[in-house]
Amino acid sequence: MNRKIVMSIQAASKVVTESQNLPPTDSRERVKQFVQKLQDDICAGLEQLDGKASFREDSWQREEGGGGRSRVIRDGRVFEQGGVNFSEVWGDTLPPAILVQRPEAAGHGFYATGTSMVLHPRNPYVPTVHLNYRYFEAGPVWWFGGGVDLTPYYPFTEDAVHFHQTIKQACDAHHSEYYPAFKRWCDEYFYLKHRQEARGIGGIFFDYQDGNSPLYFGPNPNSSAAEYSNKVGKVARNWEELFAFIQSCGNSFLPAYVPIVERRQNTEYGERERNFQLYRRGRYVEFNLVYDRGTIFGLQTNGRTESILMSLPPLVRWEYCYQAEPGTPEAKLTEVFLKPQDWINYQG
Repeated sequence: MNRKIVMSIQAASKVVTESQNLPPTDSRERVKQFVQKLQDDICAGLEQLDGKASFREDSWQREEGGGGRSRVIRDGRVFEQGGVNFSEVWGDTLPPAILVQRPEAAGHGFYATGTSMVLHPRNPYVPTVHLNYRYFEAGPVWWFGGGVDLTPYYPFTEDAVHFHQTIKQACDAHHSEYYPAFKRWCDEYFYLKHRQEARGIGGIFFDYQDGNSPLYFGPNPNSSAAEYSNKVGKVARNWEELFAFIQSCGNSFLPAYVPIVERRQNTEYGERERNFQLYRRGRYVEFNLVYDRGTIFGLQTNGRTESILMSLPPLVRWEYCYQAEPGTPEAKLTEVFLKPQDWINYQG
């Protein structure tokens, strides 16, 4: 075929795809390769950081379609337990948890891939961290979702500022409104309603992002994230731009987290700090079992239970009506760090 004709066909195809806001034909493979590489890179970086333990990998298959590879690190120098998972699943019908927000996807088969991670360090001065980036397709409907957030047990301003600044830089490379909108959504999402308390100091969270979605696509139209998104208005984006944004966010994880671990990993601690860490881990368990979308989606799609629940810490405790002593670091965590803060400009 004449080269000019081929180029004209390709150009026309690109125009049609963009005008219909459709993903490229190789979308699934490209996202799959990225999240697999992100899993590889994060695991390599964490093994080097820990210096003792290595990840154990379990590959699994899902009867209805798809599978994944779960990697768990245990009894390390730094990490008491943690997991970094990759999954790729498909099926005939999306679960109810998804259809509540995207009813237009009903009646279509779906494809979903992503990587998720939770790390529970041994030292109470090193924060727990969570990451998840994912991609869905259901017929003509597609979207990206994910985020990253930090859950410290002891309050260090420089850690909170560093984490948020690093994530913000990754967001700002793609749109100046991403970080302020998704930071607000994160503060809203990682919130234990039954405790009226945040899980940690947040980061960013977003879901259902496609070329037509508002920045906030959550369930609360009166929230701070919703109000901010409404003020910004529609932000025109295409599949390639959102995929590039996801890649920047994923690749910013190690620079955001590793320096914090390096600062805190050798801090001496005793029974008091350990008990407080285990107590606060209880909040993590409560959130993941009651509210977490990834947990709900995995269970509703018959995912591998061991992989879904790898986010839970190996040891935890609950204490009846616990109250931190006034003026202690434990009290500062609850009174200051677990309240929404402008960490980029924080001066406390």
